[in-house]
Amino acid sequence: MQKTMRQQVMTKPGEIEFREIPVPEPGPDQVLVKIKRIGVCGSDIHVYHGTHPYTGYPVTQGHEVSGQIVSLGEYVKDLSVGQKVTIEPQVFCGRCYPCLHGKYNLCEKLKVMGFQTTGTASEYFAVDASKVTVLPDEMTYNDGAMIEPLAVTVHAAKRFPDLKGAKCAVLGCGPIGILLIQSLKALGAKAVFATDISDGRLALAKELGADYIVNTAKEDFAEKFLEAFGPDKADVIYDCAGSDITMDQAIQNARKGSTIILVSVFGKRASVDLAKLNDSELDLNTSMMYRHEDYVDAIRLVNEGKIQLKPLQTAHFAFEDYLEAYKYIDANREATMKVLIDVDPEDE
Repeated sequence: MQKTMRQQVMTKPGEIEFREIPVPEPGPDQVLVKIKRIGVCGSDIHVYHGTHPYTGYPVTQGHEVSGQIVSLGEYVKDLSVGQKVTIEPQVFCGRCYPCLHGKYNLCEKLKVMGFQTTGTASEYFAVDASKVTVLPDEMTYNDGAMIEPLAVTVHAAKRFPDLKGAKCAVLGCGPIGILLIQSLKALGAKAVFATDISDGRLALAKELGADYIVNTAKEDFAEKFLEAFGPDKADVIYDCAGSDITMDQAIQNARKGSTIILVSVFGKRASVDLAKLNDSELDLNTSMMYRHEDYVDAIRLVNEGKIQLKPLQTAHFAFEDYLEAYKYIDANREATMKVLIDVDPEDE
């Protein structure tokens, strides 16, 4: 095996360089993964623009990832060389209250690979075996790199405990919104009402499971919401857009006593109508990343054919063209769903 490798480094907003460094040796409890694909997500784009509040520079990015195990640490027994894997990028302390109560995604000292600690954007990556999840042999590396964002939406969907037969609304049809629509239907939701201001994104949402689609730049939200679900409206509304406008649409139109779940990250301090929230006794809930069981469910749902990932894969860029991927996303915001970096393009 080669002795050195390329590692991506964003040295400051808008600038990427590649460093030649030694291929890491896995520690006794680690595995060495040959990285195949890396997905670019909205948070990565914030880092590119210098607007991510919790990331400094220089930083090696990459947290949506697939790869293949090429070597094992001496204490690793339940994994094997050659397996397809993805990596769960959360680095948590294991000692704080959330960690000790099974909610390590809320760790008081949480770090995420690619933001507060080194990400996977390199030809090889050594990682604790506990953070590796095996992918089915038949799953492509392209799909494997999308298990991380899918786990986000599986976790978000399950934040509403009564999904079987539920009527749901998803506000915002970006990649997370469309993955959430599919997750809701796969987990038993009866119907999904989806909104966006892009006809193209709404068409894809319809193709992948939305029962009702509404362009709120052209049509009235309240009117179409009642038309779809009647006076009882939805059981739960998920905000995947993260704006004052969409949160206000949710609060003003939710059925009294129902639930709103914030999935998106607000880019600024929100201004919302808490008086109406209170008057309608609405449950305002939130969703933060995922846990291992969400990865397991995400992989299962894809493997069962209940969730499609390929229709969301917009474009591929070679590893050395990482910067061009960001420029492409900026130039094609409305039409872009998921851009994948082909670190090792030999395998699909």
